[in-house]
Amino acid sequence: MTSSTPTTPSIVLSHANYGKSAVRLVKVTRDGDRHDLRDLNVDVMLDGDFSASYVDGDNRAMLATDTMRNTIYALAKDDPIESIEAFGMRLAQHFLKTGPTVTGVQIRIVEYPWNRIAVNGQEHEHAFTRGAGERVAVISVDAAGMTVQAGIDNLLILKTTNSGWEDFYREQYTTLPDARDRILATVLTADWTYTSAHADFERLWSSVRDQILVTFTDHYSPSVQNTLFRMGKAVLESHPDVQKIHFSLPNKHHLLFDLARFGMENDNQIFHVTNDPFGLIEGTVERSQ
Repeated sequence: MTSSTPTTPSIVLSHANYGKSAVRLVKVTRDGDRHDLRDLNVDVMLDGDFSASYVDGDNRAMLATDTMRNTIYALAKDDPIESIEAFGMRLAQHFLKTGPTVTGVQIRIVEYPWNRIAVNGQEHEHAFTRGAGERVAVISVDAAGMTVQAGIDNLLILKTTNSGWEDFYREQYTTLPDARDRILATVLTADWTYTSAHADFERLWSSVRDQILVTFTDHYSPSVQNTLFRMGKAVLESHPDVQKIHFSLPNKHHLLFDLARFGMENDNQIFHVTNDPFGLIEGTVERSQ
């Protein structure tokens, strides 16, 4: 009987990327007494052949993440930041050229909204209050080209009627009754992909956001799922610059509180809000090929 020596499998670095996250940038543009404010959170991620650093500890081709942070602030100084998408494209193109082994870059920017404070019916020139719902842009660039995505995050929306959930599938563990008239509330997250890297991103983002919100209001919703599709369909029909749109809609349950035990009626007026657990409805609506 002969015995064979077991072979040791080779161990390799199959993929690597690195970057700088959570770079907080506030830019104030001053035009006399009137100031404009952009409040951003920027993430940079580089793809490429970084095996020398990971495997051998050779950092000669590596850009320091501290340099990435400094670059964001330096480029923001001269960039008017007309849109976060355009600023992200400039950053992506810059970082793609920063090292001999970089083959791809992804820039993610979250913008926090600030609204001017109204004083005696007039917008204040340099005083603001924090708004609701963040604006998001993701720019990806590599040898194949550039992709521009935009989105909305953390926008709580609610309607007090015109929503239900009934005639759903039932089995032995089903306890939920039909609901013809209920509160529909969700924390809206949406992201969409543009058909071109050359578009009026500032106008388009506002227009897509407005279309989503209008569609949320304009129909009886038999389910969050149906409302998701309606919102996506409306965006694509009214915006040829958008190729597809994805939604994530957690169901923020507002449950009718039982007042009968106190001898009181509750005619769809008093609710308690639950945080956990919650339904999560997601979907992508896109143009057919």
